[in-house]
Amino acid sequence: MKHYDVVVIGAGPGGYVAAIKAAQQGMQVAVIEKKKIGGTCLNVGCIPSKAYLKHAEWLLTMKEAQAYGIEHTVGPIHFDQLVARKNSVVTSLQGGIHHLFKQNEIAYFEGEATITRDKTVQVGAQRLTADKLLLATGSTPFVPPIKGLENVRYHTTDTFFDMTTLPNKLVIIGGGVIAVELAFAMAPLGVEVSVLEVAPDILGTEDVAVRTLLKKKLQELGCTVHTGITLQQVTATTVHTSVGNVDFDELLVATGRKANLALATQLGLKADRFIEVNAHYETSVAGVYAIGDAIGGYMLAHAASAEGLHAVAHMTGVNPEPLQQTLIPRCIYTTPEVASFGLSEEEARANGYDVQVSSMPFSIIGKAIATNDTEGFVKIISEKTYNEILGAVIVGAHATEMIHTIMAVKKAEGCVDELANLTFGHPSLSELTGEVANSLISQAIHG
Repeated sequence: MKHYDVVVIGAGPGGYVAAIKAAQQGMQVAVIEKKKIGGTCLNVGCIPSKAYLKHAEWLLTMKEAQAYGIEHTVGPIHFDQLVARKNSVVTSLQGGIHHLFKQNEIAYFEGEATITRDKTVQVGAQRLTADKLLLATGSTPFVPPIKGLENVRYHTTDTFFDMTTLPNKLVIIGGGVIAVELAFAMAPLGVEVSVLEVAPDILGTEDVAVRTLLKKKLQELGCTVHTGITLQQVTATTVHTSVGNVDFDELLVATGRKANLALATQLGLKADRFIEVNAHYETSVAGVYAIGDAIGGYMLAHAASAEGLHAVAHMTGVNPEPLQQTLIPRCIYTTPEVASFGLSEEEARANGYDVQVSSMPFSIIGKAIATNDTEGFVKIISEKTYNEILGAVIVGAHATEMIHTIMAVKKAEGCVDELANLTFGHPSLSELTGEVANSLISQAIHG
């Protein structure tokens, strides 16, 4: 039996980032992962989906070029080669984590962990003890009860990226971020995609303008989008709905995720749908921490990483400031991209702020016109008294990169004034951020 300062269970972006930081702080660290290093994000989530979205981008760029006089012919799509590229990306990044573990002398065990109440961890034939435990056990796909689904072959995001043959007709049940991203990834490859959402709209937590634009773009790509429907039954090749039958040769159920709570139960932690933690991610049992999807909040890789770093700092005796949920970016890698943070206009008003909002389209910006990236907008939500930045939404090319400028000003306790006074490079898409900020200043002055 070997003793460690900290045992991390789960090697996703929360677990492996925390483990490396703990080792760099001089702690003896072990990591246990029951599936593959890198977790859901690296193996069946963020990274594979971005690889597939890149493939779609190549085809969309070729179509765009054709419209402006660059003649070309697109031959058959060899999907097996695209899958091979995705696999090589994943393998390369897995290797990078293994290298960092070796470099930082982190013990790594593959297998399913069990834990006793005295914090003894069993993985295979190995028994480990630790001063601290960090649960980064993530989540699994949630599959709702749909009549007939249990008798049909279907994919979740855990298996979707195992496909080696491009489907002809793909039905996606669900209209959240991953469902919409995969629709954008598959449609340009010639797949007939249908998105079925029982909620009133896709991407229900996003800005109304975002939902409207992305739904329009999906339809332009040839996707069928049904919202506010009832799913009546699934048979071998058909989803029966309140708006008619939708045929498929591949079915993806992408309806959210649920926390993995098995180890929380073994330890007797307070948990309902998620593990309960305090502001430093310590659970109801002293010395046991939990982060990532298992604790709810934003189920995002970068949120889990930030939580893991915070938890490790607390383990070492530091008392870090609690993470601000309003400074966690939310990103959707569609075409165009979507990025946001902070409060929406509605949330800001509900919180009692005297709200002012400005939104401008990329179509007024020279760089956007020159590069044919005129779709989308920059929207900033602020309050009138001090011009405090409350939130922002960017829709457009490179939105997931641009959002960090506004966030950095907010994090540094800057206001709209600081954004307005920045000198942005010309020509650049980021110039629109300055234009929107100046519009808010003008609103504040002139009422």
